[in-house]
Amino acid sequence: MAVGIFDSGLGGLTVLDAVQKRLPDVPFIYYADSAHAPYGVRTADDIYELTTAATQKLFDAGCDLVILACNTASAAALRRMQEGWVPEGKRVLGVFVPLIEALTERDWGDNSPPREVGTKHVALFATPATVSSRAFQRELAFRAVGVDVEAQACGGVVDAIEEGDMILAEALVNSHVEALKRKMPNPDAAVLGCTHYPLLENEFQTALGPDVKVFSQADLVAESLAHYLDRRPEMVGGGEAAFLTSGDPKKVSDRATQFLRRQITFQAD
Repeated sequence: MAVGIFDSGLGGLTVLDAVQKRLPDVPFIYYADSAHAPYGVRTADDIYELTTAATQKLFDAGCDLVILACNTASAAALRRMQEGWVPEGKRVLGVFVPLIEALTERDWGDNSPPREVGTKHVALFATPATVSSRAFQRELAFRAVGVDVEAQACGGVVDAIEEGDMILAEALVNSHVEALKRKMPNPDAAVLGCTHYPLLENEFQTALGPDVKVFSQADLVAESLAHYLDRRPEMVGGGEAAFLTSGDPKKVSDRATQFLRRQITFQAD
């Protein structure tokens, strides 16, 4: 058995890199639905259908546990999948909760009622679909009260990253941060609510200024997964890592190798 990691494209590689470093003995299968990326401009029903199809491929490949390393899929599809689609004996988890637990300074598994926290003004940068879902605000409300969230839909950033145009991506980040600051001039913290965005974390931090704490997901998800597997060791076993894509394997492999600065070879699903 292996742990599946799914993303609409290559952004989830930031999560994969972190979890491989944290859990070197756990085999992972990464699935990039590059043929249908980006998800952030699709309807909720479309995202649900694509996400369930991709998750099923990871189940078929031997994964009992799948991480949706895609905020758009986590926001638009995860709850619906957990309530009526996930087969018995399988688990699907998202990437919002570990981030919100860190933001609200709650320990893993803390199910106490929502309470006041130190952070009062949060800037959320995410895809249009994630922003419109309000999933981040909903999950935050389970854990904290009195937090003002201002969301900025970052159109075009994922497309630029997927095409390897980091100059355009940086320009878009600056534009989106400026737009956010017009609505919330002095955020306490900023959430990078897309797993592509850690590739531009320094650019976000520079644009926001040194006084804003930037929360990125990869390391937080890795730590949460480690805790989760400590309590469920039966969910993983031996095996080799694998990389699958619905897109052009050569193109996706070349982009992935550039992102992680190590050779990554995708196979067609």
